[in-house]
Amino acid sequence: MAVPEIIPIAWEPDCRTSTIGRYSDGRFLASITYAFPEGFVMGDGWEEHKRLYVVLHKFDHAGHHQGSDIWCAGTWAEQVERPRDEHSVVARAEAQLDAVLSCLPEREYCDIAIRPFRLTVDGVLFGLVTEYPAEDQDGEEDRAELYPDGLSFSAPWDGRYDT
Repeated sequence: MAVPEIIPIAWEPDCRTSTIGRYSDGRFLASITYAFPEGFVMGDGWEEHKRLYVVLHKFDHAGHHQGSDIWCAGTWAEQVERPRDEHSVVARAEAQLDAVLSCLPEREYCDIAIRPFRLTVDGVLFGLVTEYPAEDQDGEEDRAELYPDGLSFSAPWDGRYDT
């Protein structure tokens, strides 16, 4: 089944899509996610390259991407140094997510439907990207992948994701 023009994403409280919904100007998709730059090869010092991002993508009412606020809270190496205090990388990210969400007027958490988009920040791919596997890949379906979150959407296009 072909990738639809507008891809539904189901709101699931207490899951990876708990911070999506509508606000006065359109729709939003927010998350906290670790990511490596594109093309990164795992090796010594990988902890400095794995970065935690706070992401807020905004869309108009028709699901067109309008802009993104992407903020790096720090690296995995920093988080390991201070794993449990109020200044940890995770604590900073959670505070930033709360701050950006609180700025969305008339915010309501709910299912959304958005169009594919992509952008690169700090060498990291962000977006909802359509992917069409080669014909010789048996069993692989056309899908839309949310980067860098690693959520995959595919038929029956009901908004549920695979990881």
